[in-house]
Amino acid sequence: MNFDLVIDAENKILGRIASLAAKELLKGKRVAIVNAEKAIISGNPATILKKYQTRRSIQSKINPKKSPVQPRTPDRIVWRTVRGMLPMKKAKGREALRRLRVFIGVPEELANVEKDSIIKGDVKYTIESLKPKKSKRYITVLTLSKLLGWGGEYVS
Repeated sequence: MNFDLVIDAENKILGRIASLAAKELLKGKRVAIVNAEKAIISGNPATILKKYQTRRSIQSKINPKKSPVQPRTPDRIVWRTVRGMLPMKKAKGREALRRLRVFIGVPEELANVEKDSIIKGDVKYTIESLKPKKSKRYITVLTLSKLLGWGGEYVS
Protein backbone atom coordinates (compact mmCIF):
# COMPACT_ATOMS: atom_id res chain seq x y z
CA MET A 1 0.00 0.00 0.00
CA ASN A 2 1.20 3.47 -0.74
CA PHE A 3 0.14 6.24 1.59
CA ASP A 4 0.13 9.98 0.95
CA LEU A 5 0.87 10.74 4.61
CA VAL A 6 2.47 8.55 7.28
CA ILE A 7 2.18 9.94 10.82
CA ASP A 8 4.45 8.68 13.58
CA ALA A 9 2.37 9.05 16.76
CA GLU A 10 5.32 8.58 19.14
CA ASN A 11 5.20 11.33 21.84
CA LYS A 12 2.51 13.22 19.93
CA ILE A 13 -0.82 14.41 21.38
CA LEU A 14 -3.61 12.09 20.21
CA GLY A 15 -6.29 14.71 19.59
CA ARG A 16 -4.02 16.89 17.52
CA ILE A 17 -2.73 14.15 15.25
CA ALA A 18 -6.29 12.80 14.92
CA SER A 19 -7.60 16.18 13.76
CA LEU A 20 -4.73 16.48 11.27
CA ALA A 21 -5.42 12.98 9.96
CA ALA A 22 -9.16 13.73 9.65
CA LYS A 23 -8.47 16.88 7.61
CA GLU A 24 -6.12 15.05 5.28
CA LEU A 25 -8.57 12.15 4.87
CA LEU A 26 -11.35 14.55 3.89
CA LYS A 27 -9.03 16.01 1.25
CA GLY A 28 -8.86 12.53 -0.30
CA LYS A 29 -5.42 11.44 0.92
CA ARG A 30 -4.53 7.98 2.22
CA VAL A 31 -3.22 8.24 5.79
CA ALA A 32 -1.34 5.73 7.95
CA ILE A 33 -0.67 6.27 11.66
CA VAL A 34 2.22 4.19 13.05
CA ASN A 35 3.28 3.67 16.68
CA ALA A 36 -0.32 4.26 17.79
CA GLU A 37 0.43 2.82 21.24
CA LYS A 38 2.95 5.62 21.93
CA ALA A 39 0.48 8.47 21.39
CA ILE A 40 -0.19 10.74 24.37
CA ILE A 41 -3.55 11.70 25.88
CA SER A 42 -3.08 14.87 27.90
CA GLY A 43 -4.79 15.39 31.25
CA ASN A 44 -5.11 13.68 34.60
CA PRO A 45 -4.56 9.94 34.00
CA ALA A 46 -7.16 8.94 36.59
CA THR A 47 -9.82 11.12 34.96
CA ILE A 48 -9.00 9.82 31.50
CA LEU A 49 -9.20 6.20 32.67
CA LYS A 50 -12.51 6.84 34.42
CA LYS A 51 -13.94 8.42 31.24
CA TYR A 52 -12.98 5.42 29.10
CA GLN A 53 -14.23 2.92 31.72
CA THR A 54 -17.56 4.74 31.97
CA ARG A 55 -17.86 4.71 28.18
CA ARG A 56 -17.16 0.96 28.10
CA SER A 57 -19.76 0.21 30.79
CA ILE A 58 -22.73 1.70 28.87
CA GLN A 59 -25.30 -1.02 28.19
CA SER A 60 -28.75 -1.11 26.71
CA LYS A 61 -31.38 -2.11 29.27
CA ILE A 62 -33.47 -3.86 26.63
CA ASN A 63 -30.72 -5.93 25.01
CA PRO A 64 -27.18 -5.56 26.42
CA LYS A 65 -25.74 -7.46 23.43
CA LYS A 66 -26.70 -4.55 21.17
CA SER A 67 -24.81 -1.99 23.25
CA PRO A 68 -22.13 0.20 21.66
CA VAL A 69 -18.73 -1.48 21.50
CA GLN A 70 -15.81 0.59 22.76
CA PRO A 71 -12.26 -0.47 21.87
CA ARG A 72 -9.49 -1.66 24.20
CA THR A 73 -6.62 -2.07 21.76
CA PRO A 74 -4.31 0.92 21.14
CA ASP A 75 -4.79 0.97 17.37
CA ARG A 76 -8.59 0.93 17.66
CA ILE A 77 -8.59 3.69 20.32
CA VAL A 78 -6.66 5.92 17.90
CA TRP A 79 -8.87 4.82 14.97
CA ARG A 80 -12.00 5.65 17.00
CA THR A 81 -10.61 9.08 17.89
CA VAL A 82 -10.10 9.91 14.21
CA ARG A 83 -13.54 8.50 13.39
CA GLY A 84 -15.09 10.91 15.90
CA MET A 85 -13.69 13.82 13.90
CA LEU A 86 -15.22 12.72 10.59
CA PRO A 87 -18.80 13.35 9.41
CA MET A 88 -19.91 9.71 9.51
CA LYS A 89 -23.52 10.46 8.51
CA LYS A 90 -22.29 11.65 5.11
CA ALA A 91 -20.80 9.53 2.36
CA LYS A 92 -17.61 11.61 2.26
CA GLY A 93 -16.92 10.82 5.93
CA ARG A 94 -17.42 7.09 5.45
CA GLU A 95 -15.22 7.12 2.35
CA ALA A 96 -12.54 9.07 4.23
CA LEU A 97 -12.46 6.52 7.05
CA ARG A 98 -11.78 3.73 4.54
CA ARG A 99 -8.55 5.51 3.58
CA LEU A 100 -7.21 5.38 7.17
CA ARG A 101 -4.90 2.67 8.54
CA VAL A 102 -3.62 2.59 12.13
CA PHE A 103 -0.77 0.32 13.21
CA ILE A 104 0.75 -0.80 16.51
CA GLY A 105 4.47 -0.33 15.99
CA VAL A 106 5.87 0.17 12.48
CA PRO A 107 5.01 -2.48 9.87
CA GLU A 108 7.76 -3.71 7.56
CA GLU A 109 6.27 -2.05 4.48
CA LEU A 110 6.43 1.38 6.17
CA ALA A 111 9.82 0.98 7.86
CA ASN A 112 11.73 3.01 5.25
CA VAL A 113 9.04 5.60 4.50
CA GLU A 114 9.47 9.22 5.60
CA LYS A 115 7.08 9.88 8.47
CA ASP A 116 4.93 12.95 9.27
CA SER A 117 6.46 15.25 6.69
CA ILE A 118 3.78 17.87 7.50
CA ILE A 119 4.29 18.06 11.27
CA LYS A 120 8.05 17.53 11.46
CA GLY A 121 9.46 20.19 13.77
CA ASP A 122 6.04 21.60 14.73
CA VAL A 123 5.97 21.83 18.54
CA LYS A 124 2.19 22.05 18.97
CA TYR A 125 1.77 18.32 18.28
CA THR A 126 4.34 17.07 20.84
CA ILE A 127 4.62 16.70 24.62
CA GLU A 128 6.64 19.93 24.85
CA SER A 129 3.52 21.99 24.14
CA LEU A 130 1.70 20.76 27.27
CA LYS A 131 1.18 23.32 30.02
CA PRO A 132 1.97 23.91 32.85
CA LYS A 133 5.55 22.92 32.14
CA LYS A 134 6.35 21.84 35.72
CA SER A 135 3.77 19.09 36.00
CA LYS A 136 2.90 17.68 32.60
CA ARG A 137 0.07 15.23 33.14
CA TYR A 138 -0.57 12.64 30.46
CA ILE A 139 -1.09 8.95 29.81
CA THR A 140 0.02 6.91 26.81
CA VAL A 141 -2.50 4.96 24.77
CA LEU A 142 -0.62 1.72 25.59
CA THR A 143 -0.98 2.32 29.34
CA LEU A 144 -4.67 3.18 28.91
CA SER A 145 -5.21 -0.02 26.91
CA LYS A 146 -3.53 -2.14 29.58
CA LEU A 147 -5.68 -0.51 32.29
CA LEU A 148 -8.83 -1.16 30.23
CA GLY A 149 -7.95 -4.86 30.10
CA TRP A 150 -6.14 -5.31 26.80
CA GLY A 151 -4.14 -8.50 27.09
CA GLY A 152 -2.21 -8.19 23.85
CA GLU A 153 1.53 -8.53 23.60
CA TYR A 154 3.52 -5.41 22.82
CA VAL A 155 7.05 -5.71 21.52
CA SER A 156 8.89 -2.41 21.21
